[in-house]
Amino acid sequence: MSHAPAKPMSSRPGKPLSGTAQVPGDKSISHRALILGALAVGRTHITGLLEGQDVLDTGKAMQAFGATVERLGPGEWIVDGVGVGGFAEPAGVIDCGNSGTGVRLIMGAMATTPITATFTGDASLSKRPMRRITDPLALFGADITTREGGLLPVTIKGVQDPVPVRYATPVASAQIKSAVLLAGLNAPGQTVVIEKEPTRDHSERMLAGFGATITTETTPEGHVITLTGRPELRAQTVAVPRDPSSAAFPVAAALIVPGSEIRVAGISRNPTRDGLYVTLAEMGADLTWENDREEGGEPVADLVVRHSTLHGVSVPAERAASMIDEFPILSVIAAMAQGDTVMNGVAELRVKESDRIDAMAKGLRANGVEVDETRDSMTVHGKGRIPGGAGPVATHLDHRIAMSFLIAGLAADAEVTVDDGAAIATSFPDFVPLMRGLGGDLG
Repeated sequence: MSHAPAKPMSSRPGKPLSGTAQVPGDKSISHRALILGALAVGRTHITGLLEGQDVLDTGKAMQAFGATVERLGPGEWIVDGVGVGGFAEPAGVIDCGNSGTGVRLIMGAMATTPITATFTGDASLSKRPMRRITDPLALFGADITTREGGLLPVTIKGVQDPVPVRYATPVASAQIKSAVLLAGLNAPGQTVVIEKEPTRDHSERMLAGFGATITTETTPEGHVITLTGRPELRAQTVAVPRDPSSAAFPVAAALIVPGSEIRVAGISRNPTRDGLYVTLAEMGADLTWENDREEGGEPVADLVVRHSTLHGVSVPAERAASMIDEFPILSVIAAMAQGDTVMNGVAELRVKESDRIDAMAKGLRANGVEVDETRDSMTVHGKGRIPGGAGPVATHLDHRIAMSFLIAGLAADAEVTVDDGAAIATSFPDFVPLMRGLGGDLG
């Protein structure tokens, strides 16, 4: 898949931010709603769906496997499912664009159905490791071919008579866990996933909501999830809460731009996703949660954020899984704090859309911030300012790198520029107008 022309963007310091930020629907939940809707019997009605390119690519994939996927209006979609084991063989290659979540979960969903599918993606996704998914899927009996190094394109010949699997994940990854559980839907008996540290639990919550029998328990082995195979999933109405990972960007901006106060409506407060907000509170952030409620089986609340004087902290490794996507923007916040912020247990960042540790470290250093890194940690030496004014930061087709540095520019001493902001559309298509609506000078 060819990448769109580069779209350089920049941001500049300006007035305080104010207003209400309506961030997009949660990306993780949006992917899962489309996939489980396609595996259910009947019509699933989804509201609040993130209409970023990553999620739209998952919707196209579900159509290719035989489900009906239709947009009724902004964020409102219906999916007519084919049932567990009902996927049809797609006529062409499944292109998942930039989405590691999409491709890995879809591979799991089809691997225990006797059809063949080939998966590909853009230049960034084609560099990301797939063996972490294909190895456990092969245990079910699927026949899998990858490019050298376990990379895309990947061709999976699904298994006619799958066997249930008991699998201990080698790294903390909700994508691995979810792929194995989705494969286990069409396997007889019980499929078991064992994690050393719990990861985001959207799959478990949504599988239960669609009618699967699934249990979780903590044992001496770790966090154990057990799924009973061959359920009849029942179509559901799914209200997608707003994405805490996307909310992190306007939250960060309000914290570091003097005089700012904003409200972010309806953020998911799932405890497996709240590591950033726990960390910000430890740093001295002025955060007020209001109107706690539940939407789509997920805890949700509104957040009021005010500019704060922040100090560095040490983020424990065991918190990393609950905030893995937020470390890039945390490193920007850390630069505006006083003292060192040490982020531990972050090796997984090196195999995201880019090597996010390397990309953030280089970009911050270029803009006058001191950063140290190891394979599994990153330390930002906060001095309460980002000088800015450097040449374009290399984003490596990574939406979170681009957005993080555009937020940095709103509080920097001088303009901050990124070489390409086109990838922002994969997860947060309204990022620029939303930030401008709050008063940010970027674009």
